[in-house]
Amino acid sequence: MYKKKKKFWAKHWDIILLDTIAALLAMIIALFFRFERILFWDVIPHEYIYENIMIMIVFASVLNAALRDPYTGIVHRNKWQELKAVVIHSFVNLCGILIFLYAFRYSNRISRVVILSWFVLMVFIMFAVRIVFKRIVRVRKHDDSLKSSMLVIADSSTINHCLSQLAASDYVEYKVVGCAIIDKDWVGKKIQGVPVVGDCDSVFEYIRTHVVDEVFIDGKNRYSEELLAERLTDLGCTVHISLIHTEHLMKNRAIEYYGDYITMTTSMHMATNREAFCKRTIDILGSLVGLLISAVAFVFIAPVIKIQAPGPVFFSQTRIGKNGRRFKFYKFRSMYTDAEERKKELMDQNEMNGLMFKMENDPRIFPAGHFIRKYSIDELPQFWNVLIGDMSLVGTRPPTENEFVQYELHHKARLASRPGLTGMWQVSGRSDITDFEEVVALDTEYIKNWSLGLDLQIILKTIAVVLKGSGSK
Repeated sequence: MYKKKKKFWAKHWDIILLDTIAALLAMIIALFFRFERILFWDVIPHEYIYENIMIMIVFASVLNAALRDPYTGIVHRNKWQELKAVVIHSFVNLCGILIFLYAFRYSNRISRVVILSWFVLMVFIMFAVRIVFKRIVRVRKHDDSLKSSMLVIADSSTINHCLSQLAASDYVEYKVVGCAIIDKDWVGKKIQGVPVVGDCDSVFEYIRTHVVDEVFIDGKNRYSEELLAERLTDLGCTVHISLIHTEHLMKNRAIEYYGDYITMTTSMHMATNREAFCKRTIDILGSLVGLLISAVAFVFIAPVIKIQAPGPVFFSQTRIGKNGRRFKFYKFRSMYTDAEERKKELMDQNEMNGLMFKMENDPRIFPAGHFIRKYSIDELPQFWNVLIGDMSLVGTRPPTENEFVQYELHHKARLASRPGLTGMWQVSGRSDITDFEEVVALDTEYIKNWSLGLDLQIILKTIAVVLKGSGSK
């Protein structure tokens, strides 16, 4: 799943908030300098007017950002450019407040010293805040762990220019982890410090076994590019095609800029920024509630686990997350401590047809473990995974490392989004589903048709399934 790049002024909500706070702080300091008192603490002449001005400052800051969009290219500005931008921004705010004072006939009752001091202080504070914030942003932009992984596919004649535009770009949200040359066997070489990891034949095997979030295609044959993009999209990758012209338009597409390339970007599903923000907000709020429930459950469950199956209360395991990322996965332990070793002995009794293990009356589960699993109490610690961003409340269930290495190419499509505590499979009678291909089909259907409404439906169905104690073995 791909989150569209923000194209409107509200994407700079953090700068807008900081600028607004800087303007309000400047007004408070200006009032203190003039009256040696702070608004709302002591009575100052015409205090109610200054209270209204504080409200208007917030309104003027947001309107200033919405109408002018003054933050375009803010990260790339030097200090003198930033100072000029701050002076202009502060002057527009000042004009807005002066219009307000004139319209409500407050101008003869307001201290001109306060207004002038406010303007000067606003420029100084806003400039200082922006400089500090931009340094933080630049540090984060250079943190590769926060970036998506991009693979570049090009031919030998265009790869150098392509990498000079993409791999050397500053302040981007991706990191070029490798390139594939479609007309030469250069595997093992490095071009501009970027390893050549595949050719026309082996690139899909690299994608299957490595973390690849996005693929950039720069070729000469439009038809073959789009066929390749369609196949990569089916694997869960987000694909960017360098555009000169395009005849076969693809679904879920957006026009974007990478260096001096205009690209058509396509993915299994494209979420708007608002949708992505809402999903993450719901995840955080839901995980906080879930962790409180987990703490209560721990008080009752931990002694039972210790008595019936001595060992750790929590079970942790490395699982595979979005596009092949590995993370630590946590559960309340419901099996004996030697469960993983005994699993090999029970493989011939596996009820699943494919790369998952399911068994009714699993002997590895201790007595109370059946109750814990029936009501999904064992899953509660995963709210921690949701809180830190490894998982989501709704998604696809993360496979084990052993399952993942056996995946065929098309299976990786189910890893195109963050794994979830629950998902389409869980609310579709998972105990009755014995074919792994059906699990993959349900998961890819969820990703392609994702919406906040669908997540809400799955959450409500999950609650019903858990309360009934159905759907789990």
